[in-house]
Amino acid sequence: MSGFRSAVITFPGSNCDRDMFDALHKVSGTEPTRVWHGDADLPQGLDFIALPGGFSYGDYLRCGAIASRSPIMQAVIKAAGQGVPVLGVCNGFQVLTESGLLPGALLRNAGIRFVCREVSLTVENAQSLFTAGYDAGETIRIPVAHHDGNFYADGETLDRLEGEGRVAFRYAEDVNGSARNIAGILNDAGNVLGMMPHPERAIEAAHGGDHGRALFESAIKGLVAA
Repeated sequence: MSGFRSAVITFPGSNCDRDMFDALHKVSGTEPTRVWHGDADLPQGLDFIALPGGFSYGDYLRCGAIASRSPIMQAVIKAAGQGVPVLGVCNGFQVLTESGLLPGALLRNAGIRFVCREVSLTVENAQSLFTAGYDAGETIRIPVAHHDGNFYADGETLDRLEGEGRVAFRYAEDVNGSARNIAGILNDAGNVLGMMPHPERAIEAAHGGDHGRALFESAIKGLVAA
């Protein structure tokens, strides 16, 4: 889609940045810009920023904690505050909570096991930029691969997320012990989405399913139309 400009941030230990790059390229037709964590600035005129999965800084201290203090994150936080859409997947979700762009925290999975399989999600909010391609209540299948995806927040925060329609996706089953089975949340402005499942791994039939494609299509089409 002509004119669409996106960036994929890579941290030391990222291992899903190529998957995210390919998903954005295939759906938009335009190659994203690769941005290194040590860069101080983002490219000008970005329409979309993606924080990919992986094990940034080897998951030392806490997952995403060191990455959230990388030089580039100040630019990401500033861009998000100006309304630029930011998607954080898996480790990217952890970075978003650690940087304060999203509330809550991602704890060690209940049962202390790495979970790597396809799971069912319920689309809770189908009115955001990221989720407009789905129907509210729709069940989709997306892969997960994480050891620290157990979403936690205090009861007041959880009630606020629910009441403001900021729960984007919910696990249809208990996957990792997440509070209220929350799999993905939005910020209050709706332009930042963090989720543990990997939509970039489900954009074509060769992946075993394409239920993740609508997330990228709805975001890209919405931005281009705007």
